[in-house]
Amino acid sequence: PLAAMRTLLAEQRGKGADAGTGFGAAAVGKGLTLAQAVVMSGLVYGGASQMVALELWRDAWSWPAVLAVATVTTIVNARMILMGAAIQPWLAPAPKARNALQVFFLTDANWLLGSRYHAEGGRDHGMLLGAGLFLWVVWTFATIPGYLAGALVTDPKRLGLDVLMPIFFAAMLVPLWKGARLARPWAIAGLAALAAQALLPGYAFIIVGAVAGMLAGALLDD
Repeated sequence: PLAAMRTLLAEQRGKGADAGTGFGAAAVGKGLTLAQAVVMSGLVYGGASQMVALELWRDAWSWPAVLAVATVTTIVNARMILMGAAIQPWLAPAPKARNALQVFFLTDANWLLGSRYHAEGGRDHGMLLGAGLFLWVVWTFATIPGYLAGALVTDPKRLGLDVLMPIFFAAMLVPLWKGARLARPWAIAGLAALAAQALLPGYAFIIVGAVAGMLAGALLDD
């Protein structure tokens, strides 16, 4: 089990570095400074929601624009509610201050590692916190080379960098694949999002696709 966890952590480290680099490169195109990109990675540490926030980024901000970004990123991060609830019995005895730190560093990767570790009888919270802290360092510092590389590109579309975010999200689905039957909510979410994109203004398609996928998953769950 320990060897398997090490292998999984190494895989997630590589994905975290790739994603962090991709975020840094995308941040250049939205006009963020290097300091802003690094601080966003370090303080927000939202992974997918950071990429979505960049997609919705504006040169001139208004309260409706801020509300739109907050709503969409909340939908993207809603999975954290279920992940936090799943590990609550394990973390409940720990001091609240420590738990606040542990859930800040919570990601899909260290949640998976921690859940497996706990199921096999492990109870040391250091495993969950250590894995999360390690991935946070990788993500944050990987933003720097991505940003510097992106700053050298004058025409991102010429190199296909405008498809960076769709590729990022597609790559996120790969480790979640568990067969065609369980992928039906994905297909429903995708079709609903495409329909909403054609019929509704702005980025409502993100919320429509997410809600359609969640409802489909609930209805198809045995």
